[in-house]
Amino acid sequence: MEERKNKKKKKKMSYKKRIAIIVIALLAAITLLIAYLFLGNSGKDEKTDAMLDGYTTIAFFGVDNRSNGNFDSGNSDTIMLCNINNYTKQVELVSVYRDTLMDVDGEETFRKCNYAFNHGGIDSALAMLNRNLDLNITDYVAVDFMALVAAVDAVDGIDIELTDAEAEAMNGGYIGEVGAIVGKDANPVSAGSQHLDGVQATAYCRIRSTAGDDFRRTERQRTVLTQIIAKAKSASPTQLASLITGVFPDVDTSIDMDQLLYLAKNMMDYDLGETKGFPFSKTTDRFGDSIGDAVVPCSLESNVVLLHQELYEDSEYQAPDSLKKISDGLIDFTGYGAGDGDGSRLWD
Repeated sequence: MEERKNKKKKKKMSYKKRIAIIVIALLAAITLLIAYLFLGNSGKDEKTDAMLDGYTTIAFFGVDNRSNGNFDSGNSDTIMLCNINNYTKQVELVSVYRDTLMDVDGEETFRKCNYAFNHGGIDSALAMLNRNLDLNITDYVAVDFMALVAAVDAVDGIDIELTDAEAEAMNGGYIGEVGAIVGKDANPVSAGSQHLDGVQATAYCRIRSTAGDDFRRTERQRTVLTQIIAKAKSASPTQLASLITGVFPDVDTSIDMDQLLYLAKNMMDYDLGETKGFPFSKTTDRFGDSIGDAVVPCSLESNVVLLHQELYEDSEYQAPDSLKKISDGLIDFTGYGAGDGDGSRLWD
């Protein structure tokens, strides 16, 4: 895959712009910046474009690159869609399981979906989501470890109920690893109700060795984001300043000032609704050493139809031929199709 051209250079933000960005970031969980998207022509039919006009959908990537502030590559351990109904002001989060098999390059090369970011950065990851989910996403937010740590610390931590297995996993390496990466204290935790600091909360988000594997991990990530949102709505000026200085050096975003100001004045009108995991109907299998254990949509087409019906309230949505082709190719590649999944929608 060709290297990403014209890599974006970070520009120093004015204080006014930082304030505007922070207002939106607080609402949508650290850097899930709510932005009014001016959807461009990306090959979708008129019906799909018209349907999406009533909504704002941005992509959120949590990047595991072991190097703060570098967003040109790295596995996107967290992939989320932040969908905003522009009329009802309802915000929904959809986790795309990082091990989900998708067409990662437009040539029906089926790999885990986080492969796209690792091998082509933001542009490749956005193209992958749009191609496989029949979306028109043009804007994004990408964060490194430090951003989540700083955000949780800025709201004075969050309260989480930990199981014995989760506490053991966090103490067994995750807390120490995150602490070493961001240069902060790595304090152990116990099972039960715990008040987690930024390092601990980030470690909690990274657990995948307990029951539920990556499916449960994405639930943990959404739980942390939901808690941040709840506390952020009553954030003090001091907490805002902490976010400004601590979070945004570790954020890459396409959101511009006009988009931020459009929603900043109405930020308190937005509410977090349902959180979901994609694909809804799925199975897991191993596909050789080059891919390993992966999540298989059963089928991609039927899952995308459900995604559009739920997020965009489009009961008449039908997948375009381009998506049907990818879905059929994935069935041929894996041997799994509609009806072969567990049927679990993993809705919280």
